[in-house]
Amino acid sequence: MGIIENIRQFILQTPSNFWVFILVGFIAQVIDGTLGMAYGVSCNSFLLTFGVSPAIASASVHIAEVFTTSVSGFSHWRLKNVDKSMFLKLLIPGVIGGAVGAYVLSNFEGGTIKPFINAYLIVMGVVIIVKIFKKQKEKHLGGWIYPLGLAGGVLDAIGGGGWGPVVTSTLIATGVEPRYTIGTVNAAEFFVTLAESIMFISFLGLQDSVYAILGLVIGGIIAAPFGAFLCKRVPMKPLMALVGALVIFLNVKSLIEFFIK
Repeated sequence: MGIIENIRQFILQTPSNFWVFILVGFIAQVIDGTLGMAYGVSCNSFLLTFGVSPAIASASVHIAEVFTTSVSGFSHWRLKNVDKSMFLKLLIPGVIGGAVGAYVLSNFEGGTIKPFINAYLIVMGVVIIVKIFKKQKEKHLGGWIYPLGLAGGVLDAIGGGGWGPVVTSTLIATGVEPRYTIGTVNAAEFFVTLAESIMFISFLGLQDSVYAILGLVIGGIIAAPFGAFLCKRVPMKPLMALVGALVIFLNVKSLIEFFIK
């Protein structure tokens, strides 16, 4: 009876929006696991509507992502969606970029750079959709993948989400197969978000975001295997169309909101 009573008291004392955080975490992780992007963007946008500061919102999302990306990355690895060579090339630059971006956001205002990120991603979304109608040729990953991982990590931390949109959309736009791009980017994201979270905790702490983090974690962990499964089952061209359309929609929306403030 003691355990049941403790659970009952926890439920009664839990803020009503905690259950909404679980739902948002679930939906965002299904999208992210399937398309390789939009978990951070979706969750961060939601937290900002509740009046959470950009730094605390980004910290909450990335701390939650440490748990969700571990499950998502493992699921992609088990389903053979991960390219080991690409993973290693993204890992170290992404971790360095994420740590630097988290430091910058914790100490400076990062909102001014967001319109430029939005504009870049809109262009990448258009390129992805155009690629659907062209014959795809196998691409070899050159040295450009290292600065891509670095930029993706920095922009992810500053924008509260962006590792997937920046890295996934760029790789797919250059002709890398969506299934392996999405699986590999998801797997590397665990280490990027871990580095960001360590920096955020060091500078900001966790006191103001416990329920948001817990709700996002629970919803995301439940959803992670579904996203990895859908990524393997969805045909390549429809998947590319979804990625491109999602990138364009999210970033056009962000630009409009920025300019009508």
